[in-house]
Amino acid sequence: MKATWNGTVIAESDQTVVVEGNHYFPEASLKKEYFTASPTHTTCGWKGVASYYTLNVNGESNKDAAWFYPEPKDAAKNIKNHVAFWKGVVTAN
Repeated sequence: MKATWNGTVIAESDQTVVVEGNHYFPEASLKKEYFTASPTHTTCGWKGVASYYTLNVNGESNKDAAWFYPEPKDAAKNIKNHVAFWKGVVTAN
């Protein structure tokens, strides 16, 4: 799987975890130069507290376009150290 935004591959892995239709990419597969930590946090009842990254690619920013669960609840332990995308990020083979 590849995650692309603004014409650039931002993550690539053959070991994503699919949860609720979203591909969670291993943290090690991210191209870190495109990611900036965001102060945004949200809470999911069964996964826990999510943190976000803003993408910065080719001079454009995509605020909070990636999310992850630093300390997921037990039911979501399989996505620890994994990141998912939205807001126009395309994930495909």
